Amino acid sequence: MPFFRSFFSKKSREPEYPVITDFSAVSTDIHSHLIPGIDDGVKSIEEALDMIRAFSSLGFKRLVTTPHIMSDYFKNTPELILEGLDKVKAAVKKEGLNISIDVAAEYYLDENFLHKVKNEKMLTINNKYLLFEISYINPPDNLISVIFEINVHNYIPLLAHPERYNYWSGKLDEYKKIKEAGVLFQINVNSLTGYYGTASKKTAEWLIDENMVDFIGSDLHGSRHMDSLSQVLNEKYFQKLMAQGVKNHLLI
Repeated sequence: MPFFRSFFSKKSREPEYPVITDFSAVSTDIHSHLIPGIDDGVKSIEEALDMIRAFSSLGFKRLVTTPHIMSDYFKNTPELILEGLDKVKAAVKKEGLNISIDVAAEYYLDENFLHKVKNEKMLTINNKYLLFEISYINPPDNLISVIFEINVHNYIPLLAHPERYNYWSGKLDEYKKIKEAGVLFQINVNSLTGYYGTASKKTAEWLIDENMVDFIGSDLHGSRHMDSLSQVLNEKYFQKLMAQGVKNHLLI
């Protein structure tokens, strides 16, 4: 009898955060590689359409795809990227998919980056957020001055996947210093599944604990990322981040 009294007297535990079952509250993915053949993303229009269908099934309404621009490796130009976007958009329209697709770029902080910022029209998210990445091997010595120049030229600096720069793992004050310089943070949401390793997962969780995440992105290159993306919904820290709120939905 004590067992039954104990069992039935326990109240069911309420979820710590409202349960989010898809990405409809996020609405817009701001980091992906969906233009075939111009970087290390999808290889064909057919693969791009498969990924776009999957995004739609997860609740996304808009995609801002972001091909790499790197001086030494992916020598993409705005003209080449926009031409590729037109082909993807035409295929999406032909298929009758109920999702919009736009383009920006993921710029690599290399020796030509500041020249582009100062002298070229950058491909940005919603005409203001400049998505850029830095080396995975060594932190750039000039990062703070680069952030200053981005701001001076009327862009909002948006650092791609800050949790993946493992030289800052355990040096979390570095993130605070960068944030205070005026950078917004976009984490790869798949980091919360451990896709990029334990260090990246822990750093992403710390950034969420500190309420420092502004945007999420899939950084999708192909089906391997999509498989992980569908698992994110089960992660406690994803639910916590959704309760805090991110800015993606403001871009629709």
